[in-house]
Amino acid sequence: MEKELIKMIFEIEEKNEFEELALKVFYFQAKNNIIYQQYINALNVSISSVRTINQIPFLPISFFKNHKITTGDFIPERVFTSSGTTGMTTSKHYVKKLSVYEESMIRGFQLFFGKPSEYVLLALLPSYLERTGSSLVYMTDKLIQLSEDTRSGFYLHNYESLYQNLQILKKQNKKTILLGVTYALLDMAEQFDIDFPDLIVMETGGMKGNRKEMVKEELHNKLKSGFGVEKIYSEYGMTELLSQAYSYGRGIFQTPPWMKILIRDINDPLNILPVGHSGGINIIDLANLHSCSFIATQDLGKTIKEDQFEILGRFDNSDVRGCNLLIQ
Repeated sequence: MEKELIKMIFEIEEKNEFEELALKVFYFQAKNNIIYQQYINALNVSISSVRTINQIPFLPISFFKNHKITTGDFIPERVFTSSGTTGMTTSKHYVKKLSVYEESMIRGFQLFFGKPSEYVLLALLPSYLERTGSSLVYMTDKLIQLSEDTRSGFYLHNYESLYQNLQILKKQNKKTILLGVTYALLDMAEQFDIDFPDLIVMETGGMKGNRKEMVKEELHNKLKSGFGVEKIYSEYGMTELLSQAYSYGRGIFQTPPWMKILIRDINDPLNILPVGHSGGINIIDLANLHSCSFIATQDLGKTIKEDQFEILGRFDNSDVRGCNLLIQ
């Protein structure tokens, strides 16, 4: 059944296909994920009564910090961990099959940008490289391999070397993506006058305690000025997920067909709001078949269309983590 579900997940094309498959995944996880099942029971929700995706209970993301969230019993091929300050309890994501994560990340990237082999991919992710267990580093490393260009690679704090490579790639008119954590991109933009109009600058969010938070518009204006580009791209992902959403600019994110954003009422978390309303972000990530596909995040957002959304900030007192957390 698992192989059949995975195949169906990455072949979704229509909205009704998504909803039908999401319910199948829900029943599968409600039966085989002990923690999720206990949570559903605690809400006094009858599994058989769930007939639409709006009725599905979403597991609070904080559960990943104190519980082993797995659907079924298995030895994971990898355990991804979230970032956090010293002494902070971090989330753990037990990945049964890395092949599922790789298929999700590669298909998602190709959907929005085309083949990785068409790009030089430069990664400026110092805070992630300096720890172990980062799913973002794993994803980026895989895309770097698939770029098949020897100039692709990671940069820690060697901004001068990165600047020199960008100048060469600009002269060669090579399609280039610079993926970076927000504070490092700002450091780079302030130290060098790059002026690379065709460069795709993609921020992954997060000041990681290195800078004060900034409103999205101010941040993007600084980056656009520093890199000489017309817009700033963004990536939205997190340790607890196996899929990513991307923004082509203006902070509007789009999801792949197997991922969906729902907005919950802040005052009534079990109530899902219509498109166009603001509230807490719930994520359906069907690729998360062996974990939990239905997660209530601590991010605040607003849906624009069925497959588009924007981030408005975070709930008060929630942990600062590595996904896209900038206040608009």
